[in-house]
Amino acid sequence: MSTLVKQEGANYTYITTGATTQVNKGRTTLEAIIVNKALTGTITIIDGIAGSTANVAVMTNGTTAPLGVVPFNIICGSGLRIINSATEDITVTWR
Repeated sequence: MSTLVKQEGANYTYITTGATTQVNKGRTTLEAIIVNKALTGTITIIDGIAGSTANVAVMTNGTTAPLGVVPFNIICGSGLRIINSATEDITVTWR
């Protein structure tokens, strides 16, 4: 399940599946990823609308993905794509 909410200045996408989610197409600022429960797999963050190779970051259980807010504040020029290798519970905040 993915839920997308848009509002002036505040956007988020709530993801609870082990799948690929195209969060947004075009220029996007990834503000943060909120890890709502311990990860069982990996989160791959891609600047683009295709592919599966991380060019922003890969988050895994433990040191790179603690519970809570992981700030990024980076611009993705082509779009923002999130790939979960397992069923996860995350919230992606973006503009």
